Amino acid sequence: MTATHDALDHDAPEPAAPEPLWRPDPERVAAARLSRFHAFAADRHGAPGPVPGDPAGSYAALHRWSVTRLGPFWRAVAEWFDVRFATPYDTVLADAAMPGARWFPGATLNYAEHALRAGEPGSPRAAEAALLRVDEDHRPEPVTWAQLRARVGALAAALRERGVRPGDRVSGYLPNIPEAVVALLASAAVGAVWTSCAPDFGARSVLDRFQQVEPVVLFAVDGYRYGGRVHDRTGTVAELRRGLPTLRAVVHVPLLGTPAPEGALEWAELTDHGAEPDFTRVPFDHPLWVLYSSGTTGLPKAIVQSQGGILLEHLKQLGLHCDLGAGDRLFWYTSTGWMMWNFLVSSLLTGTTAVLYDGSPGHPDTAAQWRVAERTRATLFGTSAAYVMACAKADVHPGRDFDLSATRGVATTGSPLPPDGFRWLHEEAGAGLWIASVSGGTDVCSCFAGAVPTLPVWTGELQAPCLGTDLRAFSPEGQPLVDEVGELVVTTPMPSMPVGFWNDPEGVRYHESYFAMFPGVWRHGDWTTLTSRGTVVIHGRSDSTLNRQGVRMGSADIYEAVERLPEIRESLVIGVEEPDGGYWMPLFVRLAEGAVLDDALRERVRRTIREALSPRHLPDDIVEIPGVPHTLTGKRLEVPVKRLLQGVPLERAANPGSVDDPELLRFFERMARERATVSDGDYGE
Repeated sequence: MTATHDALDHDAPEPAAPEPLWRPDPERVAAARLSRFHAFAADRHGAPGPVPGDPAGSYAALHRWSVTRLGPFWRAVAEWFDVRFATPYDTVLADAAMPGARWFPGATLNYAEHALRAGEPGSPRAAEAALLRVDEDHRPEPVTWAQLRARVGALAAALRERGVRPGDRVSGYLPNIPEAVVALLASAAVGAVWTSCAPDFGARSVLDRFQQVEPVVLFAVDGYRYGGRVHDRTGTVAELRRGLPTLRAVVHVPLLGTPAPEGALEWAELTDHGAEPDFTRVPFDHPLWVLYSSGTTGLPKAIVQSQGGILLEHLKQLGLHCDLGAGDRLFWYTSTGWMMWNFLVSSLLTGTTAVLYDGSPGHPDTAAQWRVAERTRATLFGTSAAYVMACAKADVHPGRDFDLSATRGVATTGSPLPPDGFRWLHEEAGAGLWIASVSGGTDVCSCFAGAVPTLPVWTGELQAPCLGTDLRAFSPEGQPLVDEVGELVVTTPMPSMPVGFWNDPEGVRYHESYFAMFPGVWRHGDWTTLTSRGTVVIHGRSDSTLNRQGVRMGSADIYEAVERLPEIRESLVIGVEEPDGGYWMPLFVRLAEGAVLDDALRERVRRTIREALSPRHLPDDIVEIPGVPHTLTGKRLEVPVKRLLQGVPLERAANPGSVDDPELLRFFERMARERATVSDGDYGE
């Protein structure tokens, strides 16, 4: 691709492999739920028919229909998955404008009712595992569908007895344990609005989120275990109670075995007796939960998604794209503070068993997540690109050392999976393994592009845009691009797009967040390439763009190149516009244990960037740092660090409560002060 002022520089992309890394065999294509849905949609709803022997052509035609005929497509999804509308809908999409699309007006339903269908009285699956709880002992403990349904029924009744009504907010300060799933589903059953934070969040971080939505109930643990250690949280919970004056009830979940504090209810008293649940049917667009943006430069955005929108989007994503259903098991490493936990819980909608792992991703060793996948017989294992690359550097051999015969695929998200990650998974986890790198966001609690079980996998590329997602790459002028880097946009509405932000009654903040750049089009804030063969490449965040000599570039490409070096554990590249018109582009590196940042390593870094990308990408300085700051969900803090290096005070540059290690931000604040007194800005060479 020729670099221009209006596109990211990508002068030296990795040459495309002549063949895909992996291709599903014809039997797998035929058996995929997506293939059966395609035949159904063609027979009943006017979709173009599958093309025998041409899975790529079939998917492209189905996708094109799904984004040009939104009404028939989403009606087909609802019918295929037997969505139970307590009252019928008038039409599928009454207004396709963005923002403001109105889905299934007139319809009423309940998300929790669908999540618990496999446990209905008389169901042949009632005694099977709905949940598998796993802690750092790596011994799965099942919760059956019947048990889950009974606990949800009992807790929903207890919430109603305490005055919880549709629209009330219910909050959870809980790890990834069955009690969190029960609390979410009980809240949904009564029509309340769920919201959660993981217990590794500090009190200020939690209050920044929960105070916005004013919960009436708080479910909270006394502590949790992580990395082989016990972490007490009783003091934090007491602080939350003081900071949330709207609470009418606090429910104590004794993960560490302590008694309930004064004034709190015991979890067992509310759930042990069991009951058949009563589901309040609510309008399609009734709020289901509130998720939060990272909140690194201010209060987190409180993102509201609907019962019906999440129900349909997650049925599509999990049942068709992830190819999950009855008898399957989904293990995704996540916490309750990340949207992937909500996504994991939604696997219940398809009758899939959800594997809930509560513990460190690398305890007692780096291979821990593979051990969980083995012992839970996970059908699909979801993790982060960072974990995959950590396994590669730690010389982990999952295909050799673990029985992964039940695992059909590995999915990654959180950041783009580098080409080396694709190759490592293929070589070390199994050549027959489906590798699904996916990309989406908390904003829609789903994926824009990624897993398609009927398509090949090309190294470094996401398989395709998802059904019902009109994904494009836009130039700054709003023109669609192919084989060129542009802004990731979605040009037609998706049901799981927010119904709004909490406390944003006029929708001003919502509009500014997604629709200000291209009116009527969702702009997500990522750089992407849509290739001529239909695949997708994600290049990193467009709001932290690097701009070298008028040419923009993505940070993810630099990370992928630099972090191949065994001496570099993690890196952070920042482009700083200076008051005098200058531009400083430092590369910060966290070294692997025992490595030294000497002239030889600096030259290897430069040579790697020059050969993998182009000379234009070379940093001005290469600086060793003690660590890379992240959001609480693990994303690198590029924008706050840039603001600090531009001299913005820490209290305005970032919200320390949304950072995994605030002391790292103070490191950059000190560097900015010191740099302001040094004329040559030399910080490492």
